[in-house]
Amino acid sequence: MPSIRFVETNERIEGLEEVSAYLNSQGIVYEHWDISKLPQNLKEDYQVTPELQAAILDTFRPEIDALSEKRGYKSSDIVVLSDQTPNLEDLLTKFKDEHHHTEDEVRFIVDGEAIFTLKGPNDDTYYDVFLYPGDLISVPTNTRHWFTLTDLRKVKAIRIFESKDGWVAVYDESELQK
Repeated sequence: MPSIRFVETNERIEGLEEVSAYLNSQGIVYEHWDISKLPQNLKEDYQVTPELQAAILDTFRPEIDALSEKRGYKSSDIVVLSDQTPNLEDLLTKFKDEHHHTEDEVRFIVDGEAIFTLKGPNDDTYYDVFLYPGDLISVPTNTRHWFTLTDLRKVKAIRIFESKDGWVAVYDESELQK
């Protein structure tokens, strides 16, 4: 079940409806997809093979296509981070630096856990969004944020992009597009 923790006050919002309502009030898309339709072997396997990726993407193709049609997304892939990932610490260091993107950053959690820390667009309040299997978040263009793993230290997620270029971070806040 997703939750939000406000960094400064440590206050929490918990529960599907409450988290969804808060994120939507901030202009952040949150959805919960049915993870039970994914076969157990695809949840547990953290090897990044073309066959694994295709099987996961095929399982959620109707949801991916519906979201893509509604929001103009054009491509998707799988990202896997775990202790089996080469250079995991280097990747996490890169993801932990505050940045934004010139397109939405969309992640659907297939397995594992992740935390997006977002800078609220209305009041510059920082809050952590804890995501678990079945949770989808779309961090809007130009929203300052960073990403990390929970203590579980693994996540498998579908990434959905507006362009074919994939993940491109902008670290300099002065480069925000208006």
